[in-house]
Order: sequence, then structure tokens, then C-alpha cells
Amino acid sequence: MRIINFSADGIESAEKKGFFEWVIKQDADFICIQDLRAQEYDLVSDAFFPQGYFAYFFDNMDRDNGVAIYTRKLPKAIMTGLGFNDFDSEARFIQADFDEISVASIMIPHASLDQPNSMERKAQFLDLLQAHLDKIRNKRREFVFAGNWEIAHEVCDMQQENPDDNPGFLLEERRWLDEIEHQLGYCDAFRLINHDSDEFSWWPESDKNTGMRVDFQLISSGMKKNVEYGNIYKNQTFSSHAPVVMDYDFNLGEDDF
Repeated sequence: MRIINFSADGIESAEKKGFFEWVIKQDADFICIQDLRAQEYDLVSDAFFPQGYFAYFFDNMDRDNGVAIYTRKLPKAIMTGLGFNDFDSEARFIQADFDEISVASIMIPHASLDQPNSMERKAQFLDLLQAHLDKIRNKRREFVFAGNWEIAHEVCDMQQENPDDNPGFLLEERRWLDEIEHQLGYCDAFRLINHDSDEFSWWPESDKNTGMRVDFQLISSGMKKNVEYGNIYKNQTFSSHAPVVMDYDFNLGEDDF
């Protein structure tokens, strides 16, 4: 089972840069896209609806954020939003449910030091998300949350030398991931099989020398043994984020795949 996640900086812009030409050649079972910056009815080209995939979108009227999930097989159900009140109107979460697994596309709120309210808002979203992850971990299914997390966990996930004061690498944000992993049992799938210190997935437009690995797939504890391969694709540039490709040895059953 192959899952690709990609933060697009606008799905229409990424399509013009060749993202869909590349991704349809990757034989992915799921393609999870974040930061659409478009509404579904804007996407009139067949390129946005590759043959062989069911496509589901969750967007908003302001053309901000937006998430999508492409799946080869028809899901049992699609869930949009997490019940987080006004956060759900920002179109940050969509999930496809199958018999034994749920795969989600997720986009965490962006925060910056010059916007203090954004820092508080991001922290509030993470608190709500932690409660949700705690609630579902006893369900009889596995989970993959693929997306743009706006957090780099360890020093090896940062390109710059002194990153401690940067949003996305603040102590409280890194501790949040510690708690998700050590207390709730979830895991960053990429780091199970790749421990290199030069694997970054995002480079801000203002400084191409400050890469961060903020795009990854958070998996439930039962999926840890199934991780086979992980790669951040950097041979082509589709946005300021690079696609993350993860392979799992997971049998979804004949009813699913």
C-alpha cells in the first residue's frame, strides 16, 4: 500500500508545474493533498481527476487551506472535519474509511511570531487534535494521518543551526509530538526507516537555506511493523513542499484493495 502526501501551495499551481503528471506514475493507493487554495468546482480540467481514482475534496469559500484525498477504491465513508467548531470551516481535515484502516489528509494551522494570535490558535488546534487521537486509538482499525504538520520534531529535521525560536520548532510544539508518540503510541512512519539528518520537505520562499521536515505520515501503533519504505521526492519542484512517499506492507482485503 503506497500513500503520498503533498502540500501544494495551491493545487492549480502545482498542476501547472507537473505534479499530477508525476504522481499518476507513482502507482499510489492514496494521494493526500493539502493547501488546495481552490474550490472543487474551480477544478474543471481532467488533470485534477486522474483516471482510476475516486477524488474527494474539502474546501472553503475563501479559497484558503483545503484538503483532498484520492483513493483507488471506493471508501466505506468520507469524514470532513473533526468537530472542532470554527476550525472545521477552514477545511483542514478529510478522512477516507475502509474496513480495517482510515487514511486522512490533514493540514495544521500555520503560525508566525509576528501574529501572536496565530500561535495561540495553532496550540488550540493541537490540543483538540491530541484529544481526538487519544479517543480513537482503541478503535479496531489502523490510522494513517498524512499531511503538513507545521512542526519539525528533532534537530535533524531542521536545516538551520539555531532553530529553537522558530515557530514549527518551539519546545511546546516538539513536546506535543513527544506526547503523541510516547503517551498515545502514534509514530512518524518516515523516521522508522530513515534517520538521515538532511531529509527536509519544506523550504520557505524567503530563505531556501532553512529547510524543515514538516510533512510526514503519523501512523497508529499497529502500523509500525508494516512500514517498508519512505522517500521525500526532491527531483522536481511542485511547490515549496516536497511530496512524501510511504509504502506499507498492509493487506486491506479484497473488499478494499
